[in-house]
Amino acid sequence: MSPSKTSLLSATTSFCHSLSAQSPPSTILSHFSSSPDTLIYEHGLPQLAPFLGREFKGPSGLKEYFHLLSKHLAYKDMHFSNYFADPEALKVSVRGEATFTWLSTNQSWDEVFTYVLEFDNDNKLTKYEIWADSGAAYLASQGLL
Repeated sequence: MSPSKTSLLSATTSFCHSLSAQSPPSTILSHFSSSPDTLIYEHGLPQLAPFLGREFKGPSGLKEYFHLLSKHLAYKDMHFSNYFADPEALKVSVRGEATFTWLSTNQSWDEVFTYVLEFDNDNKLTKYEIWADSGAAYLASQGLL
């Protein structure tokens, strides 16, 4: 039986809370399917940041993505709104906001971003897509904000 709209929203808010609370990687990763096809993809040009524009697949890829994020970025005041669930497609979109800091330059920016999350029948994430301000990330990485 496919998850309901309510269960998809619950899984999404739980995942988003683990991100905003800056939970340990093991907690964040517990929201994902263990399938080798599970995917994280942050849209953007790969030349702008090491976590942009490439597929991170399977459990080892997911760990690599979150490792790269924590190596280059810090964030605070992350919160989410405008959740929209499509139980037939097993997808949820959500809008987020946070202040990000590029660690090597200590430059920060306020950002609005969007996630599209796809789930399996067990309410585990199978696809996590991110649309964010890759230009600001690049400028911060170069010390140009």
